Amino acid sequence: MIELKQDKLNFSFPEVHPSAKVKITFQRTLRIPDDGDDYPLPPGLGSFPLVHTDDYAKRVPASWAEHGGVVLPMYQSEAMWIHFEGHYDADRGVNYPFAIKVATGKINAVSGLSWEQGLNRTPRQDYVVVPRQPWLDGYCVEKGVIRQFVAMPLGGGYTAEEQVSGKAEHGGLQIMAIPMKREVFEKRFPVVPRARYSFDTVRYSSRPCAKVFETPSMGLAPGGRMKQEIYEDTYDLNDWDLDHNSRCFVHIANSMVWRQITGRNPPTVPPTAEEYNRRGLPWYDYYSDVKAIDGSLTLACMQSVAEIGKEKGATPLPENQGVLPGLVIDIHEKLTKDQVIEFLG
Repeated sequence: MIELKQDKLNFSFPEVHPSAKVKITFQRTLRIPDDGDDYPLPPGLGSFPLVHTDDYAKRVPASWAEHGGVVLPMYQSEAMWIHFEGHYDADRGVNYPFAIKVATGKINAVSGLSWEQGLNRTPRQDYVVVPRQPWLDGYCVEKGVIRQFVAMPLGGGYTAEEQVSGKAEHGGLQIMAIPMKREVFEKRFPVVPRARYSFDTVRYSSRPCAKVFETPSMGLAPGGRMKQEIYEDTYDLNDWDLDHNSRCFVHIANSMVWRQITGRNPPTVPPTAEEYNRRGLPWYDYYSDVKAIDGSLTLACMQSVAEIGKEKGATPLPENQGVLPGLVIDIHEKLTKDQVIEFLG
């Protein structure tokens, strides 16, 4: 079952386990410069608003109504990252594990292959594992490097879908959530007596947030390079409950079309990386001891938005000046016993 609550997609599988739940949000963020340098993780600037496609069936393209799902607004050349939050099972002291597949225009953002059912590890892993992977910022192009998700209109040749498949057909994002089998979960994570809980099991579940009719369909294209590892699945492939899965189509409307569909204004334009950096606000690096997977050769061969724009003699990314991040805060998968979370206010 999928529910939309407070701009979050809530996937739940009560038939599998009461704790088999995961929340997915789409975070507004800085668009990092597309200049060939590798940047740290930018902050979240709040989640994108989401609406049910069915609520506006008479105002959206027929293909959107057919796919259902949800709609979110993005300005052209705006960036996003995706946050995953598995439900915390207090009796076992862990977040319920999920395998999550993410595609843009039905091109897998991890493997670079066309959308397929199920989970694959050959020729390469085509999904992320939650809670090990707390977020995904873009296309896995190298080991430890992604290219940021950047919104561009379909038809201009910029999107991953057009570069890989040669077609401008689907746009948006496609998300699939697959829970761990109940018997595997309960065997791997036995009940923990309450007396054994301590503060050194504190979990880090979210990235800090900074305080600070045209063609209707939009897709996501590869932007600037960012340091981010996509972690290898350390579970057995048979641990995942492939008989239970949910899929959701996330349509992307540009700001004008969003107003036409919903009658609401989209969020304000986010600050540029230069403006953000000038104020001395933090960037982030995330660390885990799990092995990262290699990048996809297919995705690595894509051209970035800036590279295609240069060939076209166009400037698709305004204010694309490079920056030197000043304050970079390290985020670890687990806090050490004596570690205190920094206050960023």
